[in-house]
Amino acid sequence: MLSIYPACFFKDETGYSVVFPDLNWLATNGRTETEAMNMAVDCLAGYLYSLKNDGDQAPLASSIGDVSLDAVAKELDADTNGAFVNMVSVDVSEYAKEHFEKSVRKTLTIPAWLNVAAQEKKINFSQTLQEALLAKIRA
Repeated sequence: MLSIYPACFFKDETGYSVVFPDLNWLATNGRTETEAMNMAVDCLAGYLYSLKNDGDQAPLASSIGDVSLDAVAKELDADTNGAFVNMVSVDVSEYAKEHFEKSVRKTLTIPAWLNVAAQEKKINFSQTLQEALLAKIRA
């Protein structure tokens, strides 16, 4: 199912900042308009995917005509020169399959004795590696 939300694009010295006023001022950026739009799609997909996984309801989207670029710029103390509002759309389920849920096969080498001991304990190698990597990333 396609999700569509208005986003405000603000030109600045490093590229474009993108803000979704309907989504708690969710923001991202990109060096070019194209990169900013791609980042906006990724940001929107990730936010809506997280809401769904947490059992939360996504807020209703405003129509593009209901978004005041001047009001958003004032709230953010942003310049409206080169700014615009655009609708950003994404099929969250399809996007998640490719970017959030897709598994990647990895080959690894461990000592033979460790392999035997782990198999005897019926340890799931993939799950254990994922848990260890997450612990390292979060540390």
